[in-house]
Amino acid sequence: MKTIQAIKLQLRETNEREPWMEELTKDSRKGVQQALNSWNRAYDKRCVSKADHIGKQQFDLSFAPFEGAKVAGTDEAGRGPLAGPVVTAAVILPLGSDELIGLDDSKQISKKERERLAEIIKRISLAWSVHVQPAERIDEINIYAATRESMEQAIRTLPVEPDQVLSDAMPLTANCPAVSIVKGDAKSLAIAAASILAKTTRDQLMDELHEEYPMYRFDNHAGYGTPEHLRALENYGPSVHHRKTFEPIKTMIARKAADL
Repeated sequence: MKTIQAIKLQLRETNEREPWMEELTKDSRKGVQQALNSWNRAYDKRCVSKADHIGKQQFDLSFAPFEGAKVAGTDEAGRGPLAGPVVTAAVILPLGSDELIGLDDSKQISKKERERLAEIIKRISLAWSVHVQPAERIDEINIYAATRESMEQAIRTLPVEPDQVLSDAMPLTANCPAVSIVKGDAKSLAIAAASILAKTTRDQLMDELHEEYPMYRFDNHAGYGTPEHLRALENYGPSVHHRKTFEPIKTMIARKAADL
């Protein structure tokens, strides 16, 4: 009879259900049953992730205008913060992308997992690009228009021209058909991939801004209006990277001007 440790090791090295596992269900040892139950839970989770992955691939393919068409997804990160850029990305994935099983909307994935997936996306994608829209431009034309402009720029700078564009809830103008999809980052694999690149790029940029402006603690909140960030704004005022048309910064600037 195999030891419990040997059985655990064998289970760790097994990804699919095999006939020998049926015998484990008859093993009366508690440690064996715990190991088997743990493996079954992990297996079921993998099956759900794989089915979700296939569903997202099929969703993207349903928009392909012809067989073999290159479908690009585009998404943004940073529309809501008080500081820093809005970052957009565009991605064209290959038909076979099983390495991205588990890919989801960037907000649903841990930072460590986002960074791991970003490296895979950059390595296996047919094409990818990132565009950074600064706070100055956001203040100039408003956040909605700045995000749309940035997405269109990310698409234009793809090294491979797409045949179809899918965007996350943003009507776009491109050199090919473009479809705006509500909650697209949860439905489309290509949009989810773009969301990962946009988010990881923006997080890195905000960490760099923290090095330059440590008093705001951009590394903690990425520019969002947390209590910590609002206190720093009261103490130090806005930096050149803050969005002057966003509240409460707009009111702070007006109040300061009135006091002069």
